Amino acid sequence: MRSPHSVHVTNLRSSVIDPSFIGLTRAWLESFVVAHDICPFAGRESRRDAIRYAVADATDLEGLLHELVAECRSLDAEPGIATTLLIAPAGMEDFDDYLDWLELAERLLEDLEYTGIYQLASFHPDYVFDGVEASDPANATNRSPYPMLHLLREAELERALASYPDPESIPERNMETLRAPGSEALAASRRVLARAGGAAQE
Repeated sequence: MRSPHSVHVTNLRSSVIDPSFIGLTRAWLESFVVAHDICPFAGRESRRDAIRYAVADATDLEGLLHELVAECRSLDAEPGIATTLLIAPAGMEDFDDYLDWLELAERLLEDLEYTGIYQLASFHPDYVFDGVEASDPANATNRSPYPMLHLLREAELERALASYPDPESIPERNMETLRAPGSEALAASRRVLARAGGAAQE
């Protein structure tokens, strides 16, 4: 099993990986997710450098699943890491292929008895929610510069939700924010995604 090259948010000068993958992902997190309160819990983890950014080497489905397992093992061994973003710069550009990866990843976590320990959140540049038009601004909630799986510690998430008033309202609030005329949040998302698209063409 081959582990992905990984760095913490505070170590962005690794010569092993293309820093743009992590740099643009961090820019997306800070300028969109945190700045516009898309996820009320992301800001705390970002401020305390508890987010791990891992860039996958693999470009095939089997290899990417192996890399997800390696990230689970890293979280097992490093309790100071609250959450991991596993970035797949190549191989999952097609959203349907990405959904296959997500489905198999969820099954794999269950098979490895990680249910109740870790859970996955999904992000992709072309993310479309079920029953929503591709052009709907609400899709920006889960649109990221690169395909990625967000691996969360379930206990950390439950603690955060317990201290947040009315967490069930978060998705609806985000949709209203992004669909609002002249939405600054939507503009911030599109700026970062455009930068990622431009970088991919260079």
